[in-house]
Amino acid sequence: MRFEVLGPLRVHRDGDAVTVSGTLRRNLLAVLLARANEPVAASTLLDTLWGRQDGQDAAGLRRLQVQVHRLRGTLDDPERLSFGPSGYCLRVRAGELDADQFGALLDEASAADPRRCVELTREALDLWRGSPYQGFDVPDLLGEIQRLSERRLVAVEQLHAAELRLGRHAEVTGELTDLVRQHPLRERLHGLLMTALYLSGRQADALAAYRGARDVLAEDLGLDPGPELRALEGQILRGERIEVTAPAHAVPAQLPRDAAGFVGRTAELARLDRLLTEATAPVAAITGTGGAGKTALAVRWAHRNRDRFHDGQLYVDLRGYGPDQPLSADETLTALLRALGLDGAAIPQEPTERAARFRTAVDRKNLLILLDNAHSTAQIRPLLPGTDTCFVLVTSRDSLSGLVAREGAHRVALGRMTAEEAHDLLGELLGERYHAEPEAAAELIERCVRLPLALRIAAERVRERAVAELVTELADERARLDLLDSGDPDTSVRAVFATSYRRLEPEAARLFRLFGVHPGHDTDVHSLTALTGGDSPRTTRRLLDTLVRAHLVDETAGQRYVLHDLLATYAAELTETVDTPAERVGALTRLLDYYLHTASRAVRFLAPDDLEINELNLPDSPVAAAPNLSDYGAALSWLDRERANLIRVAESAAARGLPAYTTSLSRVLSWYLDVAMYLDDAERLHTRALDIARDHDDPVAEGIALRALGLVHLCAHRFADAERSFEESLALHEKADARVFQATTLNHLGALCGFAGRVEDGIRHLRRSADLFHEFGHRLMAERPLTTLAQLYLRQGRPEDALGCLRHAFTVAEEHDYPPGQFQTSYALAGVYRDTGRYSDALECAHRALHIARRSRFPNHETIALYRIGTIHTRLGEFTEALRFHGQALAIARTSSSTQLEATVLNGTAETHAAAGASAEARRCHLDAMTAAANRGARYEHARAHAGLGDLHQRHGEHDKAVEHWQQALTTYRELRAPRAEEIAEKLAAVSG
Repeated sequence: MRFEVLGPLRVHRDGDAVTVSGTLRRNLLAVLLARANEPVAASTLLDTLWGRQDGQDAAGLRRLQVQVHRLRGTLDDPERLSFGPSGYCLRVRAGELDADQFGALLDEASAADPRRCVELTREALDLWRGSPYQGFDVPDLLGEIQRLSERRLVAVEQLHAAELRLGRHAEVTGELTDLVRQHPLRERLHGLLMTALYLSGRQADALAAYRGARDVLAEDLGLDPGPELRALEGQILRGERIEVTAPAHAVPAQLPRDAAGFVGRTAELARLDRLLTEATAPVAAITGTGGAGKTALAVRWAHRNRDRFHDGQLYVDLRGYGPDQPLSADETLTALLRALGLDGAAIPQEPTERAARFRTAVDRKNLLILLDNAHSTAQIRPLLPGTDTCFVLVTSRDSLSGLVAREGAHRVALGRMTAEEAHDLLGELLGERYHAEPEAAAELIERCVRLPLALRIAAERVRERAVAELVTELADERARLDLLDSGDPDTSVRAVFATSYRRLEPEAARLFRLFGVHPGHDTDVHSLTALTGGDSPRTTRRLLDTLVRAHLVDETAGQRYVLHDLLATYAAELTETVDTPAERVGALTRLLDYYLHTASRAVRFLAPDDLEINELNLPDSPVAAAPNLSDYGAALSWLDRERANLIRVAESAAARGLPAYTTSLSRVLSWYLDVAMYLDDAERLHTRALDIARDHDDPVAEGIALRALGLVHLCAHRFADAERSFEESLALHEKADARVFQATTLNHLGALCGFAGRVEDGIRHLRRSADLFHEFGHRLMAERPLTTLAQLYLRQGRPEDALGCLRHAFTVAEEHDYPPGQFQTSYALAGVYRDTGRYSDALECAHRALHIARRSRFPNHETIALYRIGTIHTRLGEFTEALRFHGQALAIARTSSSTQLEATVLNGTAETHAAAGASAEARRCHLDAMTAAANRGARYEHARAHAGLGDLHQRHGEHDKAVEHWQQALTTYRELRAPRAEEIAEKLAAVSG
């Protein structure tokens, strides 16, 4: 079958056109296609075809069944259109619906190179034959029509951006001019037109296009152009080089799926609407008892108003009430900052700095921030923006009086439903069953005290029995009291959960209980297969489908499975009462085995031939079902996806008497957490591993944990702590004669000594590290200390020895197809060649490093590679080229919000300006570098900026100012034991002499 909705509706079967006659049948098919492969409630279809007043009765249901029967007759298989507990579902396979094909092509295009992006996007746009669902006047289709229309415009923008990246500036100018005329309020199109004109040599026309955009926006919207368009105009005015880049970080759209069958709450929705437009303090708090529908109300309102928040919507479940500990403000801020595009290196360690970084990130942005299930006011306060352009919506069982009193939040109290709303909700959920047993339905509403959660669960149970039967089951006094006890809503719904649970097949019931053993928040089919001890993900997925249909488990994006707080509590209680302690420990052990072995496999792609992982002596096939980790990218994606669960299971192992798993996971994850800059997780995990190692008097594990914590300290510029951790680790491993672990620790200690200016000590440690690795026959591991050793040889004036080390290290990394090693050695070779005047070789190695960095998906590596290319062009006197590469590096550093790298690049840019004689620009960049360095605590770059400012003042004869800056630089360099201290001391001596 082929279904086409990107224009007038068309259907083909076996290549031949199929006529779907009749307005009712066409409307029915259109609505089902808009929600293909998802159930659509009968009440929704009745409303679509005949309206709520005319269709919501038994006769209406019979008419609907007639239309469904006739529609099935047009399909190749009548079973495509099936009926289930949640309504009618039309099954559409991949490639059969042009709207799905359009989306898939765009997704592929967004990840492709510019040339392929153009081909795929044009192929996607060629699917369009008019407007989506053309000719239909069905309110239920409006949302899908708007979504498709918007995505079409985004595709057009993506296409022309890719064309510009290919250098087709003049060719697309005419098309962009027409598009701007058709869509005058889309700033992205205006920006693309300005860029095309400017890159075609038409600067005046580009500026005229900006003025036209500004006038249109002012006249139609009363607004000025946005910051991106204004920044582009500034670049054009200054005659700067413009780089056409791929689309920036996606606008966050984190809202959960809107609740099906939502009814009522009209007054509360209207109140929230008024607060959005009238409130002076844009914070609203929906408060009320558990199960009252706070989250459903918040999500419904958020979806209705999402288009009013142009910079996106953020959502966090704070887990204030449930089996897990509430999220801390630090954890929440980390999640929010990452959702806004920041990577680990950019997120401050101190809680107050992290909160300030979040306020900076959202400043002047038009964001909706939905903070769901808060525990207290203290959990919310650090998460509030400092700008009134954001709207914060909080839900909580707590009244949040402090938030109302101090922050001026507007409380929206949500009680139980009115009788009318409860009847509407149950009627929506039950359909004709509600009308068939009106007295029992009314009694059920009272049994459920008009609480939406209880009503929804009860309705699911009714689908398999008479309404009166469920009412009788709930007549049990204990169940009735629990249900009516609004003072403790967790137990109020326990009996309802039990009626669902008791009707599960034994294997599905066991899987549901074992969710209570899993320490993570969301999980996938592979970890659940391990948890149950099964050998087939397909079997597990079938059981999960049963639980999802029973509304005991939610399936989220990416085939992840999650229980909400009340169900997770219930599952944990069940496994405690039903399963024996041995069964629970066995399930957790299987889960830990799965995570430990899969993490080990993943890390081996990132760090192949890692001796320390091999020392774990893990069996080759510990689990029956594991994800397909076939390459570097798949391994990195799995680690990113499962990181939170890995940390939680490691902590749970320690708490449940299985501490060896905690220390093993700490060892396995150390490299990944360090390179990806997940410093909070690393410190949390390795500290726990250190405590366990000391409690069990295990010096080898203690040394490994100390070394891992040393890396955390090093990344956070806590150098004294880092050195102490490395030295303690080395002493423990020497005492235990654990030579494998000494090798890695010596490598880190050598690098730290070199950074601190203790070159001889550094060389000694690094040589010993390399010798140990060679002793064990691991050439790839020996590549790491060689790379650092080369830097120290260069400091001693031994460039040929440095080059020998690096060439050998690169050969080894290349033989093992190890991208991180290839990058580090190429990057280091470029530096040595640069510093010895071999600039052609330096550029070749630096560009090779850049290519490897982009392929390996570590943005920090890409930044420093671009920066190094800029420094080489500076040495060559090619200042324009140098500034171009520095500009690209700075853009990535700022996009990833790595202020430390930002400071490094700004100092390099300043030095290039200084070499070119542009003292004013050099001074500005050094001052910007000082600001960035101060924000992150990057003391070396702060001192480097002082040193550069001192040079500039000395050049202009301002000796006193020069001395002031040099003295500040010297103080910091000496504290860091940096080699540049000697150079600055000589300058000060020359001035004073």
